[in-house]
Amino acid sequence: MFENHKVFTTQFAGRTLKVETGKTCILSNGACWVTYGDTVVMVNVSASVKPRDGIDFFPLSVDYEERHYSVGKIPGGFLKREGRPSEKAVLTSRVVDRPMRPLFPKDMRNDVSIVMTVLAVDPDASPEIAGMIGASIATAISDIPWNGPIAGISVGLVDGNIVLMPGSADRAKSDLNLTIASSAKKVVMIEAGANEVPDDTMIAAINAGHKELVDNIIPFIDNIVATVGKPKFNFQSQDVDHDLFDKIAGKYTAKVQHALDTDDKNVREERLQPVKDEIHAEFDPLHPDKVAMIDEIIYKLQKQVVRRWLLDDGKRVDGRRLDEIRPLAAEVGVLPRVHGSGLFTRGQTQVLTITTLGPVSDSQRIDGLDDDSTKRYMHHYNMPPYSVGEARGVRSPGRREIGHGALAERALEPVLPSIEEFPYAIRAVSEVLSSNGSTSQGSICGSTLSLMDAGVPLKAPVAGISCGLITEGDRWMTMIDIQGVEDFFGDMDFKVGGTHKGITAIQMDLKIDGLTPEIIKEAIESTHKARIFILDEVMLKAIDKPRAEVGTYAPKMLTTKIPVDKIREIIGTGGKVIQKLCADYEVKIDVSEDGNVFVCGVDGEKSKACLAAIESIVMVPEIGSIYKCRVTKVAAFGAFVEFAPGKEAMVHISELDNRRVNVVEDICKVGDEIIAKIIKIDPSNGKVGMSRKEALADIERKQRGQ
Repeated sequence: MFENHKVFTTQFAGRTLKVETGKTCILSNGACWVTYGDTVVMVNVSASVKPRDGIDFFPLSVDYEERHYSVGKIPGGFLKREGRPSEKAVLTSRVVDRPMRPLFPKDMRNDVSIVMTVLAVDPDASPEIAGMIGASIATAISDIPWNGPIAGISVGLVDGNIVLMPGSADRAKSDLNLTIASSAKKVVMIEAGANEVPDDTMIAAINAGHKELVDNIIPFIDNIVATVGKPKFNFQSQDVDHDLFDKIAGKYTAKVQHALDTDDKNVREERLQPVKDEIHAEFDPLHPDKVAMIDEIIYKLQKQVVRRWLLDDGKRVDGRRLDEIRPLAAEVGVLPRVHGSGLFTRGQTQVLTITTLGPVSDSQRIDGLDDDSTKRYMHHYNMPPYSVGEARGVRSPGRREIGHGALAERALEPVLPSIEEFPYAIRAVSEVLSSNGSTSQGSICGSTLSLMDAGVPLKAPVAGISCGLITEGDRWMTMIDIQGVEDFFGDMDFKVGGTHKGITAIQMDLKIDGLTPEIIKEAIESTHKARIFILDEVMLKAIDKPRAEVGTYAPKMLTTKIPVDKIREIIGTGGKVIQKLCADYEVKIDVSEDGNVFVCGVDGEKSKACLAAIESIVMVPEIGSIYKCRVTKVAAFGAFVEFAPGKEAMVHISELDNRRVNVVEDICKVGDEIIAKIIKIDPSNGKVGMSRKEALADIERKQRGQ
């Protein structure tokens, strides 16, 4: 029945990689199943027959679909089915999109959709990498025009050794979480989180991953394409009319040059608008069917001017040197009452980051395919329309915002204190106030300032910077700290976050077919120098170390460790003990399964008192210990007292005072506080007997100095 069914296998970093085609999903333009270890990902790619009208971009969508059945889970919530994609799924979609998009024809307007569906997950075999390889194979064997293939690999650094495709045990102790994608010759995507990894180690890891792909996986994919690949279909090109471009360029290049030649984005837009209007006024009547194309020609003319300046003259639109950073400024404590705030400005890019501290229970719950169920540090990035001067409604965060937030989060994670050192959940929110390029790197800098202002004891401050690229044939040149026009018209946005010691995050976006090792090395070296300058000359002059204590309005967090078998005593029957503690001391209490107890409250003294109460609950009563007790019940024969939350004892009427007591109420009544000493503990049932009389005698002797 499945006469077109083909199976291809190879070894990939010590595990079998199997690809099946021709058995399922027969209506897609291209499809495959990728099995790596016990991980299975199904990939489909489809294209529309006709181009989409009225657009000036290539409409590609890439979706990574997580299925909870793949890890034996039933989704949470009322619906019990998968809902919106998790952040991990969104980030994986972006990681696959970025290396594949530049290899499609730039003048194609047919919709293309790539869908990766995770069917089964082996914790030791990355479904993200299997999905990327599958997306490349499905597209390469389809009839959709594409200049692939590419392949992806993850690289770790365990005990100083580079590890390809690390399993779950190695990932847990790895100092590097690197994903790269490459074609047969060049690296086309880099995404990394790192524990302050030195530049040369990072370069070695990138080269090691690239070599494995070029030597093994790319030839494997080429063989699949040669065996089952379809001829590519012809598409209706949406390229600009080159004769019309030459006419407009010949008359208006000088005016476009004048408009672009400024360091102020607002001035640039003010100068450009009359030029655009003049071009349309002249050429729209002559070419009424090409009005949209004329807009694209104006864009391409600007791009040509910027690239020629850079490649031929080493000139930047704002007059900076290629290695010069825009004017910088940093402030902390810019907002009252919030737990921490930092404002970072680079040229006309400005980011305000606010830090909020909360109890550990405020950590984010994650309902995904990973083993991790909570996230203690959360970084969110918002870029409202006013930040780029646009008048439109604010919408919920898109994939770009999620990606930029994750990049800053990844850059700061390696320098955060452990939960034992700093028992808080931490949320940083970066609000982009104005944008003229490199807002994601501005959010890294702003977050460092804000976290330090909040009193988070970072191991080291982190700064972020981006490097751009212009290529033409074999010619290429890089520039540091790219602004908006250099990002729009350039070939690369190479973003690096790091400390004095090393790199903590990398994200590389490309518009060309890849980077050579020489370009990667230069980008890493130039960003290293720039981030050290930003740290020493700007950020550390605003705040040289984290605040010694959290702010007045931040919750005060205290922690202690109790025996696991004592947890039930802290909770109490039906939660009565812990609920009463929270109410009495105005705190929030979290108890983990390993016995860690976290007390969170704005009033530091009440938090300390609550912690003392908790420690008294789990403390084993000892004969001779004296407590301040609360009377809970009286009887004819004595008083019952609570000497610690949830722990009661009886004070016999004969032990209430050093004189004869006829009625208990003559000494105390319910609700009173009295001092009492433990005088006996019944070994059979643990019941405690106490004496007010002996406690008073002990106190009197101490006062007399005996």
